[in-house]
Amino acid sequence: MPRFPAASPACRPAVTLGLVLALAWLGVAWAAPAVAAEAPDVQAIMRRIDRLWRGDTSHAVMTMVVRTRHYERNMTMEAWSRGKDESLVQIEAPVKDRGVATLKVGQNIWNYFPKINRVTKVPPSMMMGSWMGSHFTNDDLVKESSYEEDYTYELTFHGRREGRAVYEVTLTPRPEAAVVWGKVTMEVTQDALMPLEFRYFDEDGRLVRRMTFDDPRRFGDRTVPARLVMRPEDKPEESTTVIYEELTFDVKLPPDLFSLRSLRQGR
Repeated sequence: MPRFPAASPACRPAVTLGLVLALAWLGVAWAAPAVAAEAPDVQAIMRRIDRLWRGDTSHAVMTMVVRTRHYERNMTMEAWSRGKDESLVQIEAPVKDRGVATLKVGQNIWNYFPKINRVTKVPPSMMMGSWMGSHFTNDDLVKESSYEEDYTYELTFHGRREGRAVYEVTLTPRPEAAVVWGKVTMEVTQDALMPLEFRYFDEDGRLVRRMTFDDPRRFGDRTVPARLVMRPEDKPEESTTVIYEELTFDVKLPPDLFSLRSLRQGR
């Protein structure tokens, strides 16, 4: 499969999970502001989180490990994105799943299964269904929500937890926002505004799942957590871990990459 070269530093414009996957799951690079411990700029925190994984375009190589009560599944994936509306994810390993791919264009998702040479569109009724047996949903792939724009937010904790200075921000969806969560809480470091944990609650206030972030790595001109772990609250022994092996922003992509033809034929 051909790889697409990263743009040279001179060509990059000044620099958001987009599973989501982005899946969420990938803005412009944005340096963490100097946030005073006494008076954090909560809007700046939201802007930082929104833009952390996003670029005009992106290319990533990831490993995904899905652990459930019944099985463990390991996958290597390659992914491309353009803005918030277009993304393509293809499984490279294991061999039995090679070529299985997911295309997102706007609010639409298609899956391709090479063994039967079939493209299927994910219906609205399946948007909260599992993506490839993981703990991420199809909705995680297509949601285009912006934490800054789609939620109201307030600082609900400011201090030290487990020996680390953190901010906790609680987000409540705006009435007009098309989001599925009743509330989201975010915990980020005070020094670099690096995400540590997101907690997702349903409309009744019940904690449904949590995603933790660690292993910050330098990818090009920005540092992002390279390891993300999603855990369902009702099955704490289960998890889906995503590890970014490669991550490049503002790469040149073929104009027809995000198409059904490309989905079938591969890159």
